[in-house]
Amino acid sequence: MNFDALAREHKDAVYRQLIRVCGNREDAEDVLIEAMLKAYRNLDKLHAVSAFRPWLAQIGRRVCWQLKEREALFPIVQLSAMEGEGTELAGNAESAETQAGRQQMKEIIHRAVASLPAGEREAYQLREIEELSGEEVAHRLGITLAAMKSRLHRARAHLRQWLDKELASS
Repeated sequence: MNFDALAREHKDAVYRQLIRVCGNREDAEDVLIEAMLKAYRNLDKLHAVSAFRPWLAQIGRRVCWQLKEREALFPIVQLSAMEGEGTELAGNAESAETQAGRQQMKEIIHRAVASLPAGEREAYQLREIEELSGEEVAHRLGITLAAMKSRLHRARAHLRQWLDKELASS
């Protein structure tokens, strides 16, 4: 396995995925570099060259999530330092109404996914929630890639219809 060749072949596609996951190009670039470094260090753990792109993308997603967790904790660290200095901050927590709305939306989405037929729900959860590659989802479900794509398409259509109906009645 030639890491350089694999990296050149797949880095652009993984970068585009990371832009969506990280939310901006700058973070995606940093995450891609970190992911490439981790992939290089752990290349011996890659079992098949054909799995390099999804493997690198998964590493990238994990690095991005870690970055987001650090960013989420940064205000807490700043707050602790400010409290130690005796400085007070104005509260900027979400209103109870915003929190209730977010919780209600989570419940609606949870019910929508639960309403899917079992095969569609499994495909949707593995592909969209766990973010596995299409090939991995098909393998786990013991079906062809085309069948997985068909189930995923039906699941998305079903969810759109269910959510349209639910939100229209609200």
